[in-house]
Amino acid sequence: MTNPSPHSDCRKPTREGVVRAAGKIAALLPPTPVLPLVLPSGATVWCKAESLQPVGAFKIRGAWHRLTDLSAEERGRGVVAVSSGNHAQGVAWAAARLGIAAVIVMPSDAPAVKLDATRALGAEVVLYDRRRESREAIAGDLIARSGAILVHAFGDPWVIEGQGSAGIELAAQMIARAGGPPTRIVAPCGGGGLAAGLALACPGADVVLVEPEHWDDVTRSLAAGQIVGVAPDAPGTACDALQTMATFPINFAVMQERNVTGVVVTENEIRAAQRLAFSALRLVVEPGGAAALAALVAGKVPSDGRTAVVLSGGNVDPAAFARVLAGED
Repeated sequence: MTNPSPHSDCRKPTREGVVRAAGKIAALLPPTPVLPLVLPSGATVWCKAESLQPVGAFKIRGAWHRLTDLSAEERGRGVVAVSSGNHAQGVAWAAARLGIAAVIVMPSDAPAVKLDATRALGAEVVLYDRRRESREAIAGDLIARSGAILVHAFGDPWVIEGQGSAGIELAAQMIARAGGPPTRIVAPCGGGGLAAGLALACPGADVVLVEPEHWDDVTRSLAAGQIVGVAPDAPGTACDALQTMATFPINFAVMQERNVTGVVVTENEIRAAQRLAFSALRLVVEPGGAAALAALVAGKVPSDGRTAVVLSGGNVDPAAFARVLAGED
Protein backbone atom coordinates (compact mmCIF):
# COMPACT_ATOMS: atom_id res chain seq x y z
CA MET A 1 0.00 0.00 0.00
CA THR A 2 1.37 3.40 -0.96
CA ASN A 3 1.53 6.08 1.67
CA PRO A 4 0.52 9.46 0.25
CA SER A 5 2.56 11.26 2.87
CA PRO A 6 6.22 11.87 1.97
CA HIS A 7 7.33 11.09 5.51
CA SER A 8 7.73 7.32 5.27
CA ASP A 9 9.31 7.38 1.82
CA CYS A 10 12.08 9.93 2.34
CA ARG A 11 14.26 8.54 5.10
CA LYS A 12 15.27 5.67 7.33
CA PRO A 13 14.68 5.62 11.10
CA THR A 14 17.70 6.73 13.12
CA ARG A 15 18.85 6.72 16.72
CA GLU A 16 18.79 10.52 16.61
CA GLY A 17 15.12 10.25 15.68
CA VAL A 18 14.55 7.88 18.59
CA VAL A 19 16.15 10.36 21.00
CA ARG A 20 13.99 13.16 19.59
CA ALA A 21 10.89 11.00 19.97
CA ALA A 22 11.87 10.21 23.55
CA GLY A 23 12.03 13.92 24.32
CA LYS A 24 8.55 14.41 22.92
CA ILE A 25 7.19 11.48 24.95
CA ALA A 26 8.90 12.68 28.13
CA ALA A 27 7.20 16.05 27.77
CA LEU A 28 3.82 14.32 27.46
CA LEU A 29 3.85 11.22 29.68
CA PRO A 30 5.66 9.95 32.77
CA PRO A 31 7.98 6.99 32.16
CA THR A 32 6.40 3.58 32.65
CA PRO A 33 7.92 1.72 35.62
CA VAL A 34 10.64 -0.90 35.41
CA LEU A 35 9.99 -3.67 37.92
CA PRO A 36 12.30 -6.50 39.02
CA LEU A 37 10.87 -10.00 38.69
CA VAL A 38 12.40 -13.22 39.95
CA LEU A 39 11.82 -16.02 37.43
CA PRO A 40 11.12 -19.62 38.45
CA SER A 41 14.78 -20.30 37.59
CA GLY A 42 15.87 -17.81 40.27
CA ALA A 43 17.18 -15.27 37.75
CA THR A 44 16.02 -11.66 37.95
CA VAL A 45 14.67 -9.79 34.93
CA TRP A 46 13.59 -6.17 34.66
CA CYS A 47 10.04 -5.66 33.36
CA LYS A 48 9.18 -2.47 31.45
CA ALA A 49 5.45 -2.11 32.16
CA GLU A 50 4.18 -0.55 28.94
CA SER A 51 0.81 -2.06 29.80
CA LEU A 52 0.37 0.95 32.10
CA GLN A 53 0.35 3.53 29.30
CA PRO A 54 -2.84 5.66 29.00
CA VAL A 55 -4.04 3.44 26.12
CA GLY A 56 -2.75 0.26 27.76
CA ALA A 57 0.12 -0.31 25.32
CA PHE A 58 3.39 1.10 23.99
CA LYS A 59 1.74 2.06 20.70
CA ILE A 60 0.98 5.52 22.04
CA ARG A 61 4.67 6.32 21.53
CA GLY A 62 4.90 5.81 17.78
CA ALA A 63 1.50 7.37 17.17
CA TRP A 64 2.42 10.54 19.05
CA HIS A 65 5.78 10.93 17.32
CA ARG A 66 4.18 10.39 13.92
CA LEU A 67 1.18 12.66 14.30
CA THR A 68 3.05 15.53 15.96
CA ASP A 69 5.41 15.66 12.99
CA LEU A 70 2.61 16.05 10.45
CA SER A 71 2.33 19.48 8.86
CA ALA A 72 -0.77 21.60 9.40
CA GLU A 73 -1.92 20.73 5.89
CA GLU A 74 -1.47 17.00 6.53
CA ARG A 75 -3.29 17.19 9.85
CA GLY A 76 -6.22 18.76 8.05
CA ARG A 77 -6.46 15.72 5.77
CA GLY A 78 -6.85 13.31 8.67
CA VAL A 79 -5.16 9.96 9.25
CA VAL A 80 -5.92 6.32 8.50
CA ALA A 81 -4.46 3.35 10.37
CA VAL A 82 -4.86 -0.43 10.36
CA SER A 83 -4.72 -2.27 13.67
CA SER A 84 -6.18 -5.06 15.77
CA GLY A 85 -6.50 -2.60 18.63
CA ASN A 86 -3.40 -1.27 20.39
CA HIS A 87 -2.05 0.86 17.53
CA ALA A 88 -5.67 1.85 16.89
CA GLN A 89 -5.97 3.26 20.39
CA GLY A 90 -2.58 4.96 20.20
CA VAL A 91 -3.52 6.73 16.96
CA ALA A 92 -7.01 7.58 18.21
CA TRP A 93 -5.60 9.01 21.47
CA ALA A 94 -2.99 11.13 19.70
CA ALA A 95 -5.45 12.27 17.01
CA ALA A 96 -8.02 13.34 19.60
CA ARG A 97 -5.43 15.32 21.54
CA LEU A 98 -4.23 17.05 18.35
CA GLY A 99 -7.67 17.62 16.79
CA ILE A 100 -7.04 15.28 13.85
CA ALA A 101 -9.75 13.11 12.30
CA ALA A 102 -8.84 9.41 12.50
CA VAL A 103 -10.22 6.36 10.72
CA ILE A 104 -9.02 2.94 11.90
CA VAL A 105 -9.42 -0.27 9.89
CA MET A 106 -9.85 -3.08 12.44
CA PRO A 107 -10.58 -6.81 12.15
CA SER A 108 -14.12 -7.79 13.06
CA ASP A 109 -12.75 -10.40 15.48
CA ALA A 110 -10.64 -7.90 17.43
CA PRO A 111 -11.31 -8.02 21.19
CA ALA A 112 -14.40 -6.00 22.06
CA VAL A 113 -12.43 -4.12 24.71
CA LYS A 114 -10.11 -2.76 21.97
CA LEU A 115 -12.93 -1.92 19.54
CA ASP A 116 -14.90 -0.11 22.22
CA ALA A 117 -11.88 1.81 23.50
CA THR A 118 -10.92 2.98 20.00
CA ARG A 119 -14.43 4.28 19.35
CA ALA A 120 -14.56 5.91 22.78
CA LEU A 121 -11.47 7.92 21.88
CA GLY A 122 -13.35 9.43 18.95
CA ALA A 123 -11.97 7.48 15.99
CA GLU A 124 -14.16 6.06 13.24
CA VAL A 125 -13.77 2.28 13.03
CA VAL A 126 -14.10 0.37 9.74
CA LEU A 127 -14.35 -3.39 10.24
CA TYR A 128 -13.02 -6.12 7.93
CA ASP A 129 -12.77 -9.91 7.84
CA ARG A 130 -9.08 -10.69 8.41
CA ARG A 131 -9.38 -14.07 6.64
CA ARG A 132 -11.19 -12.88 3.52
CA GLU A 133 -10.52 -9.17 3.08
CA SER A 134 -7.36 -7.10 2.69
CA ARG A 135 -6.97 -4.38 5.28
CA GLU A 136 -4.37 -2.75 3.04
CA ALA A 137 -6.86 -2.55 0.17
CA ILE A 138 -9.55 -1.09 2.42
CA ALA A 139 -7.16 1.49 3.90
CA GLY A 140 -5.82 2.31 0.44
CA ASP A 141 -9.34 3.00 -0.81
CA LEU A 142 -10.05 5.26 2.17
CA ILE A 143 -6.84 7.18 1.55
CA ALA A 144 -7.54 7.51 -2.18
CA ARG A 145 -10.98 8.97 -1.48
CA SER A 146 -10.08 11.29 1.40
CA GLY A 147 -6.41 12.16 0.90
CA ALA A 148 -5.73 11.11 4.49
CA ILE A 149 -2.27 10.20 5.75
CA LEU A 150 -1.46 6.56 6.47
CA VAL A 151 -0.05 5.92 9.96
CA HIS A 152 1.30 2.43 9.54
CA ALA A 153 1.52 0.26 12.64
CA PHE A 154 5.17 -0.69 12.08
CA GLY A 155 6.41 0.13 8.56
CA ASP A 156 7.01 3.84 9.16
CA PRO A 157 10.23 5.51 10.36
CA TRP A 158 8.40 7.88 12.72
CA VAL A 159 6.50 5.01 14.31
CA ILE A 160 9.67 2.91 14.69
CA GLU A 161 11.48 5.81 16.34
CA GLY A 162 8.55 6.48 18.64
CA GLN A 163 8.46 2.88 19.82
CA GLY A 164 12.20 3.05 20.41
CA SER A 165 11.64 5.81 22.96
CA ALA A 166 10.78 3.00 25.41
CA GLY A 167 14.41 1.90 25.12
CA ILE A 168 15.74 5.36 25.98
CA GLU A 169 13.61 5.35 29.14
CA LEU A 170 14.59 1.79 29.94
CA ALA A 171 18.32 2.45 29.68
CA ALA A 172 18.15 5.40 32.09
CA GLN A 173 16.00 3.46 34.55
CA MET A 174 18.29 0.43 34.54
CA ILE A 175 21.41 2.53 35.02
CA ALA A 176 19.74 3.87 38.16
CA ARG A 177 18.25 0.56 39.36
CA ALA A 178 20.46 -2.22 38.01
CA GLY A 179 23.86 -0.56 37.86
CA GLY A 180 24.04 -0.30 34.09
CA PRO A 181 22.03 -0.24 30.87
CA PRO A 182 20.34 -3.43 29.65
CA THR A 183 22.61 -6.01 28.11
CA ARG A 184 19.65 -7.86 26.61
CA ILE A 185 16.12 -6.68 25.77
CA VAL A 186 13.37 -9.20 25.07
CA ALA A 187 10.26 -7.85 23.34
CA PRO A 188 7.08 -9.19 21.73
CA CYS A 189 6.96 -8.88 17.96
CA GLY A 190 4.16 -8.47 15.46
CA GLY A 191 5.52 -6.45 12.55
CA GLY A 192 8.82 -5.53 14.20
CA GLY A 193 8.35 -1.83 14.88
CA LEU A 194 9.11 -2.18 18.58
CA ALA A 195 12.08 -4.52 18.06
CA ALA A 196 13.58 -2.21 15.43
CA GLY A 197 13.08 0.85 17.62
CA LEU A 198 14.66 -0.82 20.65
CA ALA A 199 17.62 -1.95 18.54
CA LEU A 200 18.21 1.67 17.49
CA ALA A 201 17.69 3.01 21.01
CA CYS A 202 20.03 0.56 22.76
CA PRO A 203 22.83 -0.39 20.34
CA GLY A 204 24.83 -2.00 23.15
CA ALA A 205 22.11 -4.50 24.00
CA ASP A 206 21.20 -7.77 22.32
CA VAL A 207 17.58 -7.51 21.18
CA VAL A 208 15.56 -10.72 21.11
CA LEU A 209 12.08 -10.65 19.64
CA VAL A 210 9.42 -13.18 20.58
CA GLU A 211 6.50 -14.41 18.47
CA PRO A 212 3.70 -16.93 19.05
CA GLU A 213 3.92 -20.29 17.32
CA HIS A 214 2.71 -20.30 13.70
CA TRP A 215 3.09 -16.49 13.58
CA ASP A 216 6.89 -16.48 13.70
CA ASP A 217 7.48 -14.86 10.32
CA VAL A 218 10.02 -12.33 11.59
CA THR A 219 12.02 -15.00 13.44
CA ARG A 220 12.12 -17.11 10.28
CA SER A 221 12.89 -14.08 8.12
CA LEU A 222 15.91 -13.13 10.22
CA ALA A 223 17.17 -16.72 10.10
CA ALA A 224 16.68 -16.92 6.32
CA GLY A 225 18.11 -13.49 5.53
CA GLN A 226 15.00 -12.47 3.63
CA ILE A 227 11.40 -11.58 4.41
CA VAL A 228 9.03 -14.54 4.55
CA GLY A 229 5.38 -14.41 5.50
CA VAL A 230 2.97 -16.30 7.69
CA ALA A 231 1.22 -19.28 6.12
CA PRO A 232 -2.23 -18.25 4.84
CA ASP A 233 -3.83 -21.09 6.80
CA ALA A 234 -2.00 -20.37 10.07
CA PRO A 235 -4.12 -21.32 13.07
CA GLY A 236 -5.38 -18.61 15.36
CA THR A 237 -3.56 -17.30 18.40
CA ALA A 238 -4.67 -15.48 21.52
CA CYS A 239 -2.02 -12.89 20.61
CA ASP A 240 -4.23 -10.74 18.38
CA ALA A 241 -1.69 -7.91 18.68
CA LEU A 242 1.01 -10.09 17.07
CA GLN A 243 -0.93 -11.41 14.08
CA THR A 244 1.03 -9.72 11.30
CA MET A 245 1.34 -11.56 8.00
CA ALA A 246 4.83 -10.20 7.15
CA THR A 247 7.24 -7.51 8.23
CA PHE A 248 8.25 -4.57 6.02
CA PRO A 249 11.69 -3.92 4.50
CA ILE A 250 12.21 -0.79 6.63
CA ASN A 251 11.87 -2.82 9.86
CA PHE A 252 13.72 -5.82 8.53
CA ALA A 253 16.73 -3.74 7.48
CA VAL A 254 17.15 -2.31 10.99
CA MET A 255 16.76 -5.69 12.64
CA GLN A 256 19.26 -7.31 10.26
CA GLU A 257 21.82 -4.54 10.73
CA ARG A 258 21.52 -4.75 14.52
CA ASN A 259 21.69 -8.58 14.61
CA VAL A 260 18.27 -8.99 16.21
CA THR A 261 17.30 -12.63 16.79
CA GLY A 262 13.96 -14.28 17.47
CA VAL A 263 12.39 -17.13 19.41
CA VAL A 264 8.95 -18.72 19.41
CA VAL A 265 6.61 -19.44 22.34
CA THR A 266 3.49 -21.57 22.72
CA GLU A 267 0.03 -20.52 23.81
CA ASN A 268 0.46 -22.40 27.10
CA GLU A 269 3.77 -20.63 27.78
CA ILE A 270 2.09 -17.28 27.15
CA ARG A 271 -0.73 -18.03 29.57
CA ALA A 272 1.80 -19.04 32.23
CA ALA A 273 3.55 -15.70 31.76
CA GLN A 274 0.26 -13.81 32.10
CA ARG A 275 -0.38 -15.59 35.39
CA LEU A 276 3.13 -14.83 36.67
CA ALA A 277 2.87 -11.13 35.78
CA PHE A 278 -0.42 -10.94 37.66
CA SER A 279 0.65 -12.89 40.74
CA ALA A 280 4.16 -11.45 41.11
CA LEU A 281 3.77 -7.92 39.75
CA ARG A 282 0.00 -7.36 40.07
CA LEU A 283 -0.10 -6.46 36.38
CA VAL A 284 -2.78 -7.30 33.84
CA VAL A 285 -0.93 -8.23 30.64
CA GLU A 286 -2.63 -9.32 27.42
CA PRO A 287 -1.41 -12.46 25.59
CA GLY A 288 0.68 -10.55 23.03
CA GLY A 289 2.09 -8.35 25.76
CA ALA A 290 3.20 -11.41 27.74
CA ALA A 291 4.94 -13.22 24.86
CA ALA A 292 8.41 -11.92 25.65
CA LEU A 293 8.09 -12.77 29.33
CA ALA A 294 6.93 -16.25 28.27
CA ALA A 295 10.24 -16.85 26.52
CA LEU A 296 12.15 -16.01 29.69
CA VAL A 297 9.89 -18.04 31.97
CA ALA A 298 10.21 -21.03 29.63
CA GLY A 299 14.01 -20.75 29.59
CA LYS A 300 14.16 -20.01 25.86
CA VAL A 301 16.08 -16.78 26.50
CA PRO A 302 18.66 -16.53 29.33
CA SER A 303 18.84 -13.72 31.88
CA ASP A 304 22.18 -12.28 32.92
CA GLY A 305 21.03 -9.86 35.63
CA ARG A 306 20.67 -6.88 33.28
CA THR A 307 18.13 -8.51 30.98
CA ALA A 308 14.99 -6.45 30.41
CA VAL A 309 11.63 -7.57 29.08
CA VAL A 310 8.89 -5.40 27.61
CA LEU A 311 5.36 -6.10 28.85
CA SER A 312 3.95 -4.36 25.81
CA GLY A 313 0.20 -4.23 26.44
CA GLY A 314 -2.61 -4.92 28.86
CA ASN A 315 -5.76 -4.61 26.77
CA VAL A 316 -7.29 -7.99 27.46
CA ASP A 317 -10.93 -9.03 27.60
CA PRO A 318 -11.81 -9.39 31.31
CA ALA A 319 -13.63 -12.70 30.87
CA ALA A 320 -10.78 -14.16 28.82
CA PHE A 321 -8.24 -12.99 31.40
CA ALA A 322 -10.27 -14.52 34.22
CA ARG A 323 -10.22 -17.87 32.41
CA VAL A 324 -6.42 -17.63 32.03
CA LEU A 325 -5.98 -16.91 35.73
CA ALA A 326 -8.25 -19.82 36.61
CA GLY A 327 -6.29 -22.12 34.31
CA GLU A 328 -9.39 -22.74 32.19
CA ASP A 329 -8.06 -21.35 28.91
